[in-house]
Amino acid sequence: MDLAPYEAFIRTLAEESGKIIRPYFANPDLTIELKADETVVTVADREAELRMRELIEKTYPDHGIIGEEFEEKMTGSEFSWILDPIDGTISFAGDCPLFGTLIALLHNGQPILGAINNPVTEQLCIGDGKTTTLNGRPVRVRDTTDLSKATLLTTDIKNIAEYQDRSRFDRLLDQVALFRGWGDCYGYLLLASGKADIMIDPIMNAWDLLPVIPVIRGAGGVVTAWDGGDPVTASACVAAGPHVHGQVLEILNG
Repeated sequence: MDLAPYEAFIRTLAEESGKIIRPYFANPDLTIELKADETVVTVADREAELRMRELIEKTYPDHGIIGEEFEEKMTGSEFSWILDPIDGTISFAGDCPLFGTLIALLHNGQPILGAINNPVTEQLCIGDGKTTTLNGRPVRVRDTTDLSKATLLTTDIKNIAEYQDRSRFDRLLDQVALFRGWGDCYGYLLLASGKADIMIDPIMNAWDLLPVIPVIRGAGGVVTAWDGGDPVTASACVAAGPHVHGQVLEILNG
């Protein structure tokens, strides 16, 4: 399958959604709302997703769409697009640039292209499961082999205790060199580009997880469910360099 046209289209989606998001960042007039599930949302989230949906419906009218902010469309289609207009809305609303737009293309339910776009730092990371680029330049995960030299990232440490085994996470924490909360999709961008070694999330939605799978795999990393299973159907994620991923799973799961 020739993915070049789809990759070019992802770049268009990233560019157009970025045009909408950037003026809202660090805007004192930005209003923060709570959705029914008590997660935050802004007008930037909704407007950016609507623009991407508009472009998909015009260019690929027979493709399905699954987005965070609006109803699913034609989910039984051979091809479907996954959209998270702002992954890390809490950071975005707090004037912190550690957020991004997530985009994925699925073929028969499997993610074949993924993208992480940060319109503020102007970083676009695209992966197809075999290669990953950052602003057009090939990137790879680090080849760290020793956990004692590894950098661990996660989005919200409080969620570890709520959804997974916190005591096992603490064991992992004791063994790594550095821990930071550079999370949401930006953590996966850092992992893919060789700036960190491990990125974990104890709870995720499809639009959070599916886009990062081709990105991490394309950069030579390993991404699985928390228990080591298939990440495509997972609700939690462990992503890491190939030499430390198994060690991380062993500590987290015993």
